Amino acid sequence: MKSERPKLIDENGLRHDGRRPDELRPAKMEVGVLSNASGSAYVEFGKTRAIAAVYGPREPPQRYMVLPHRAVLRCRYHMASFSTDERKNPAPSRREIELSKVIREALEPVVMSELFPRTSIDIFIEIISADGGTRTAALNAASLALADAGIPMKDLVAAVAVGKVDGHLILDVDQVEDNYGEADMPVAMAPSINAITLLQLNGVLSPSEFSEALNLAFKGINEVYRLQKETLRNKYLVRVE
Repeated sequence: MKSERPKLIDENGLRHDGRRPDELRPAKMEVGVLSNASGSAYVEFGKTRAIAAVYGPREPPQRYMVLPHRAVLRCRYHMASFSTDERKNPAPSRREIELSKVIREALEPVVMSELFPRTSIDIFIEIISADGGTRTAALNAASLALADAGIPMKDLVAAVAVGKVDGHLILDVDQVEDNYGEADMPVAMAPSINAITLLQLNGVLSPSEFSEALNLAFKGINEVYRLQKETLRNKYLVRVE
């Protein structure tokens, strides 16, 4: 039986979970969470939780993958069977294969792969709890895991999704808002070099709404970027007494 559509924006302009339209969900980030990976990270936005592990640079598993002038960046995005309300088939879905490619292409512009020719850098992302915004949580985790692995990068990549519900633009879309919303626009950016590395739009926005949504995404990305840098600083800053 189809559930009743919830009220997404109340009379006070607040969202169904009490957030303001321009407010992120409570976020938590941690690096170095897996001892057997070159680098790893855990990222949480509300009930969406992602863990990423990076291996390499290392010799590619197949010789045909070798590139003489740079490392091959490989990425696997996967949702755990227990990550959703209904058990998910553990086999890679078409969506997971597509998002693996999207995430890899969002990271490639910042990874200095030319420093490691004839090697591969492998990124494995597992969504352990899905409540909307999994691709942006995965990107944030992967970016932190690359930094934790010591992979040289031009900048961190920070990501967030902007949506439209009941005619209002909102930041950091959760699953309910994704299910009943009118538009969803994930954006990823390397803020210090002012480069957008991912921009997708599902749904329809007017030109003025698109411009406003992009500015809202920049606001959220700067907040995520600050959290990423603070997470790395807390892990690696050496205190001198």
